[in-house]
Amino acid sequence: MCGILGVVATTPVNELLYDGLQVLQHRGQDAAGIATAEGGRFHMYKGPGLVRDVFRTRNMRDLIGNWGIAHCRYPTAGSASNSAEAQPLYVNSPFGLMLAHNGNLTNAEPLKRDMFLQDLRHMNTNSDSEVLLNVLAHELQVASTKYQVDAETIFKAVAGVHRRVKGAYAVVAMIAGYGLLAFRDPYGIRPLVIGRNETPQGMEYLVASESVAIDTLGFHFLRDVEPGEAVLIDTRGQFVSRQCAEKTIHAPCMFEFVYLARPDSLMDGVSVYESRVKMGEFLADKIRHTMPHLAIDAVIPIPDSSRPSALELARRLDVPFREGFVKNRYIGRTFIMPGQASRRKSVRQKLNAIAQEFRGKNVLLVDDSIVRGTTSREIIQMARDAGAKKVYFASASPPVRHANVYGIDMPSRAELIAAYRSDEEIRREIGADALIYQDLEALKNSVHAVNPALTRFDTSCFDGQYITGDVSPDYLASVESARGKPGRDDSEGGQLDLNLVTSE
Repeated sequence: MCGILGVVATTPVNELLYDGLQVLQHRGQDAAGIATAEGGRFHMYKGPGLVRDVFRTRNMRDLIGNWGIAHCRYPTAGSASNSAEAQPLYVNSPFGLMLAHNGNLTNAEPLKRDMFLQDLRHMNTNSDSEVLLNVLAHELQVASTKYQVDAETIFKAVAGVHRRVKGAYAVVAMIAGYGLLAFRDPYGIRPLVIGRNETPQGMEYLVASESVAIDTLGFHFLRDVEPGEAVLIDTRGQFVSRQCAEKTIHAPCMFEFVYLARPDSLMDGVSVYESRVKMGEFLADKIRHTMPHLAIDAVIPIPDSSRPSALELARRLDVPFREGFVKNRYIGRTFIMPGQASRRKSVRQKLNAIAQEFRGKNVLLVDDSIVRGTTSREIIQMARDAGAKKVYFASASPPVRHANVYGIDMPSRAELIAAYRSDEEIRREIGADALIYQDLEALKNSVHAVNPALTRFDTSCFDGQYITGDVSPDYLASVESARGKPGRDDSEGGQLDLNLVTSE
């Protein structure tokens, strides 16, 4: 997952983009970048680290213009340590393009070969986002007449992207001399929402991964970008959209609702907070019917994303809800930290137990999910060290048994604790006295109940059913093989400061 943002405004957008990235920081902590445009000139600054660490006042002053895009990166494809893969990415032909991408392409390798042999385009990094950028650039070149760009040309190009590209992608792009383009894959796997703001100088538009960016920047939520749809906003604020995919299936990633998105976001007509409350409701029903013998003295959430589920679960079971862990807000999300050693170390830095809430009690700890098991094992041990008599553990989602290939860092089954273990084996592995998983149908119903129009989801990490239909055992094996190799580029890299001149 990554966070993407695009703004067309009537005043300078550098601060809007910076503030928007701050509220999307949970979607990626590896790198951040902002690109703006003034006339025919692009201005870009990007580098490794958190948003607050990448940008300084001097950098912001150079990001001039009334429209632009931004990105915070969470690496899944390519090299986590290569700062050249920080986004936005740029290509100067045919019109000058900047692109920021959230998701993961499942046919990136064959596309690279096609780019080199047929389209005569060169890839400079291992990033699938660079592949996507070059596919879009090539399709624009093919669709254009006399290298002139207009809405019809751009929509034809996006249709060409949909025909060639497989996997998950939500995209914001800048087309020099024209404006902002945003589009979403035909399955709507990764989220993308639109907001607008009416000013005396004219209408302003914002496109973002989550509606929380729209709210905090003072825009008004308009709607989601539909699966397969392309949205165009020119530099004068003229808005036009078109369905560019031949066939669409609305099947958003279930893990967005479980863990990735902020609870105050609205995506695909679903309040993330309300869906997590529903998860707690269904989980309480399962505990009541399958483990009525558990003598639970307190329900304690693992901060923060499990809190709505834990609160509703406690209410349904008529058990006291207690805050048993204090979170250090200055430590990143452990799920997206590379390496088991980093995760183990960060858990103790990130959470500290309140001993009074554990001493002499049977506690039910509630988390949003169990992925690798490292965090769960450490937290359960922390509860025991704080004096808990028994520690039960509940997951608001089902066992994660399969690789995720659509932009979440679960590429290798060997790293997933549930991949080759039964629930009982997992319970023993993490050291819990009892383990309760959400059922998959209950999880689907939790989101469906909030928006009945949503009937399909990508739940591939739970059931191994890949919604795009192109993920073969050979592809999964190649991903796992690549995962086991050392990083392709271990250089630290420097921050990039590029002023790019493009045609009007």
